[in-house]
Amino acid sequence: MKPYLPLVSIVTPSFNQVRYLEAAIQSVLSQSYPRLEYIIVDGGSTDGSVEIIRKYESKLAWWVSEKDQGQTDAINKGFAHAKGDFFAWLNSDDTYKPNALSSAVKFLQDHPEVGLAYGDANYINEDGRVIGRFPAAQTDLIRLRRGYVHIPQQAAFFRGDLWRVVGPLDPSFYFAMDYDLWIRLAARSQVKYIPQTWANFRLHTSGKTISADDRCWPEMLRVHYRDGGKFLSVIVAKYYIRKLIAPIWNWRLRRKLQA
Repeated sequence: MKPYLPLVSIVTPSFNQVRYLEAAIQSVLSQSYPRLEYIIVDGGSTDGSVEIIRKYESKLAWWVSEKDQGQTDAINKGFAHAKGDFFAWLNSDDTYKPNALSSAVKFLQDHPEVGLAYGDANYINEDGRVIGRFPAAQTDLIRLRRGYVHIPQQAAFFRGDLWRVVGPLDPSFYFAMDYDLWIRLAARSQVKYIPQTWANFRLHTSGKTISADDRCWPEMLRVHYRDGGKFLSVIVAKYYIRKLIAPIWNWRLRRKLQA
């Protein structure tokens, strides 16, 4: 008998990202892993994105283009249609590296105690050129609650049965919905870093990482206080340090994009 191949559900949320959307779609559909359920949730784009999605319609499990409440809402909507053993989402301006799904599935199959597995991710610019590397590293619930995240969302895969327990994403979060999910997953299972490059994280001036980075840490603090965290803590100290260095941090990112 052939070994069971888990179903992998990938959701791509998108809104007016026609410049990058097709590269994201192709990076998913070109994966070597054979059991893929791909879902695209578009927020009612008017820039030609829908025409691109229709090109690949026959290879999609489900898609929609309609007004929504933003990225978090779109991801939740997509996963509500997902039936997979393993879940991930890939934003429409990011891409997977070849064989990412096969590597992630193999690891999760071999390690049933791990609920969330993640690899490395390159930073790429608008043209797809590698300009740096995400600082991925091993973390756990204690370190996550201290603000040591080190999980590139683009390269993260988690178990569908855990999502069905702890999901959906909190729609009140604009930026830190993934951090909130990592906390909830880590409270119930192990998280594991695999030093393999699984994704590309695109930095561009209209992306949230550049244009709205100041919203991330306040949302992380919401999670901290919600879960009983105190003011005198590592993550609060990191927030104030980050607030001080934020102008330099953003300047460096913009310089990378211009290089």
